[in-house]
Amino acid sequence: MLNNILKRLPLLAAAVAITASAGAAWGAGQEVNIAYQTVVEPAKIAQADGAYEKASGWKINWKKFDSGADVITAVASGDIQIGYVGSSPLAAAATRELPIETILIAAQIGQAEALVVRNGSGIASAQDLIGKKIAVPFVSTTHYSLLAALKHWGIPASKVQILNLRPQEITAAWQRGDIDAAYVWDPALGKVKESGKVLTNSAEVAKWGAPTFDAWIVRKDFAQKHPDFVTAFVKVTGQAYADYRAHGAEWKAGSTQFEKIARLTAAKQSDIAELLAGSGFPTLSEQQQLLSGATVQALAATSSFLQEQKKVERVLPDYQPYVNPAFAKQAAAQ
Repeated sequence: MLNNILKRLPLLAAAVAITASAGAAWGAGQEVNIAYQTVVEPAKIAQADGAYEKASGWKINWKKFDSGADVITAVASGDIQIGYVGSSPLAAAATRELPIETILIAAQIGQAEALVVRNGSGIASAQDLIGKKIAVPFVSTTHYSLLAALKHWGIPASKVQILNLRPQEITAAWQRGDIDAAYVWDPALGKVKESGKVLTNSAEVAKWGAPTFDAWIVRKDFAQKHPDFVTAFVKVTGQAYADYRAHGAEWKAGSTQFEKIARLTAAKQSDIAELLAGSGFPTLSEQQQLLSGATVQALAATSSFLQEQKKVERVLPDYQPYVNPAFAKQAAAQ
């Protein structure tokens, strides 16, 4: 199924030409469609407060998505102009040369994504995964991390049953007892942990040579037509991260900050502190350095791994066209 999803990307590239005329209308009513996911991160507070609308003066239609693959599809078709995706679907989309660019690193993923095994599944160690059913959203950061973990453990992916399920489908399958393990993020992660144990997480997988991150991407034509909006979007997000870095230790369950994050993610407030601590949220000054080199290298490395796993057909010679540090630089200077 993963190969089928990836094969859709060239068709989506062609669809961009069909929807190009939509770009002319984007500025007319100062309205934009933005795709977000239910990942626990500080900018959810700014989203709940309407800070993006206040800073830009635009009407923003926030659209909730369950996976990065779905976001990529919507961005490529023109339905979404800015979207939140993981490094794996981003690398796959860039490899297919879709007209997108990375404008901000949303999170450097650590313990916020984990592989959980069901209590009673008979899985006590990595080798016990052989023959078991593991659920993961295909073309996601957790899918990439799962494949990297299996490689680290010396387990061929063909020796386990990897099922393509979205987070909410994972929760339902877990409750029915249909799966033995799942590699996922919150709120599904918190729910499966209630009756399972963590076998590994993305912080450990990063140490094994396969780091992952989340990012905000934009359609290139939209960014070219509306650079001021994109800069305002990046600045508000960067300010939210800076606020968390400065005051996040003071946020507790029951606080207005956790209430807003919980409202947009469905995460339990009691879990939010740990989930926030499980990822890194770069400041605007750090963004410039990350987007100037490290992100390009990470996309190339991710694409090489996906090619090795036969999930993409090739690797581009340069991923710099899909990473743009200019908006973070402008936002930091304001």
